[in-house]
Amino acid sequence: MQLKLRSAGAVSKPAASFNEVFQRRIGEKEGLQFSRHAAERAGQRGIEMSDSFLNDLQSAVEKARSKGAKDVVIISDRGAFIVNVPNNTVVTTMSGNEMKENIFTNIDSAVLL
Repeated sequence: MQLKLRSAGAVSKPAASFNEVFQRRIGEKEGLQFSRHAAERAGQRGIEMSDSFLNDLQSAVEKARSKGAKDVVIISDRGAFIVNVPNNTVVTTMSGNEMKENIFTNIDSAVLL
């Protein structure tokens, strides 16, 4: 498990709205994609996105792919993301509160961010 450290003087940019990041990602052929369902759920649930977080998600998917995963749940402080690895697509999302009341089925792997 890797820990990311940030110096006390580091200034982070405010997270873009999900819609802004999503619209940028729609145009990209490479990289992690969001299904329409996942995009709607993330927006409804107020899950904040940033380029660095999306890069972390992509990295988690690549790690799962290297282990032969097909369907993975990626759990982070922002929520859970169910990803179909062969299609490189987030199929749904849930917030942290919703994770407590749900069961993940048809998942062969999990990655913690």
